[in-house]
Amino acid sequence: MKVTEETVDKIAHLARLEVSAEEKQDLMNDMSRILSFMDKLNEVDTSAVEPLVYMTEGGNVFREDVLKQEITHQEALQNAPQKDGTYFMVPKVLVKKAHGDKA
Repeated sequence: MKVTEETVDKIAHLARLEVSAEEKQDLMNDMSRILSFMDKLNEVDTSAVEPLVYMTEGGNVFREDVLKQEITHQEALQNAPQKDGTYFMVPKVLVKKAHGDKA
């Protein structure tokens, strides 16, 4: 497959990228090299190779969730930088705008 400017333009559009003329030429060269490498890989006979599901011999190790330590409400708040006795206090990050206000 030959990589053309149209191919690069289409991929850039799909990726929502703006590509300059210099970058376009570099991308065409890079994509051509990648595709030629893929062609070389396709020449390798893999008919006797078992498909891999995992790269390692071990699978996922699952364990039961076990409650190991329970702390009280007061202990949880003990190291909080700001608290009101019941809750963690954090800076306000959302502000409700009045109807018609601009962001």
